[in-house]
Amino acid sequence: MKKINLLIYIFVIVSFLISCGNGAGDKKGMTEFSDDKEFQEKHEPPVDVSEYKPTGRTIIIKPKNGGADTKLYGNRPKKDIANKYLFVIHEWWGLNNNIKKEVDQLFKALDEKVTVIALDLYDGKVATTPEEAGKMMESVSEERANEIVNAAIDRMYRDASRREMEPEIATIGWCFGGGWSLKSSIMAGPAGAGCVMYYGMPVKTAKELAPLEADVLCIHPKQDKWITEEVINEFETLTKATGKNLTVHQFDADHAFANPSSPRYNEAAAQEANKLAVQFLREKLKI
Repeated sequence: MKKINLLIYIFVIVSFLISCGNGAGDKKGMTEFSDDKEFQEKHEPPVDVSEYKPTGRTIIIKPKNGGADTKLYGNRPKKDIANKYLFVIHEWWGLNNNIKKEVDQLFKALDEKVTVIALDLYDGKVATTPEEAGKMMESVSEERANEIVNAAIDRMYRDASRREMEPEIATIGWCFGGGWSLKSSIMAGPAGAGCVMYYGMPVKTAKELAPLEADVLCIHPKQDKWITEEVINEFETLTKATGKNLTVHQFDADHAFANPSSPRYNEAAAQEANKLAVQFLREKLKI
């Protein structure tokens, strides 16, 4: 037992040292695949849903530090009594109508009892080609993205405090958004209720993961050449070493299999995965 604990400790320390060695110019997370042609080919232009009429509204948040405004899209319960929130993080295309439709559907799936909002880490930009998406994903500033997430978290704290309640924040995202779903839950700290990651790149060090208090559901396609089983296994080892709760569900499918706007959408696997995700969110948000 002591030998196992020692090996886990060594893994955590080595992971931390590797992270500290990353220069400011190094790509992180999914951005390391931004100019990978094969990765781009796995992301065909999304199905056009421009005719879809979103049922939510745009929310503008002014950050405390006087930075640029943050725009969100979301749905709020009619009886404004809930302190439960779900952050939806877009994939590498940006906050397009596909994501707005997903937000609307999640709002209904959670019985319209949760404020479901999409964060826009691209500040209004939307890609229509894989090349554009790769450039936009690569250009995302970690500082600006953190500012957007924190602005949303601060807003939820203010909303909940008006009812003398603490917020409960869950997160969900796909691909680029899957990694940022985890990061958003980490930033939520004690307000974190649950995190769903669809084929997203997890953090790799104990230091990064330390503030996480939410349980994590990782939905992983076995055929994914980028978020590989090795990546998931390393993340499982890290969560065990740091005392975090992680559940992994694997599917015999490829990267982006759950995206209904993709020509490679795997309906059977996606429906099963989405059912698991909604059940997880309902449990963690106590719906």
